[in-house]
Amino acid sequence: MIIIGLDPGLGCTGWGVIRAEGNRLSHIANGQVRTDPKAELPERLVKLDAALGQLIAEYRPDAGAVEEVFVNENPQSTLKLGQARGVVLLAAAKSGMSVGEYAPTLVKKAVVGTGGADKAQVHAMIARLLPGAKIAGADAADALAVAITHAHHLASARALRGAA
Repeated sequence: MIIIGLDPGLGCTGWGVIRAEGNRLSHIANGQVRTDPKAELPERLVKLDAALGQLIAEYRPDAGAVEEVFVNENPQSTLKLGQARGVVLLAAAKSGMSVGEYAPTLVKKAVVGTGGADKAQVHAMIARLLPGAKIAGADAADALAVAITHAHHLASARALRGAA
């Protein structure tokens, strides 16, 4: 199964594509979609949608996973993040794939073992879980962590169905 993980952001949305075969995970690709901070909001959202559409068409994932929004101290930043997240969810849903959504603490717990892990710990575990992967930046690493979380979630659901 091919899974795309997405870490939404208006300025930079991270993406990561992995293959999950049973409990084995392998890296396919990762990167970041950046928008011009000087452009108008609608233009930035259109660019984000178009870029994600191209990625989904290229990698043809079976499933997607998106990190949930956390609340910033700045309400305006939270609103912009929410708008970018809406575009990310829409781009994934338009392709017809199932989409999982995960809180940042759940992603950290799935990858590191504790919901209080810091970014450095998450990124170190990504390097261990996907050896040899060249990570395009922090947002791409976070997106790979979201994809890994979804792979674990799907494997757990299959195991529960098998036990029933």
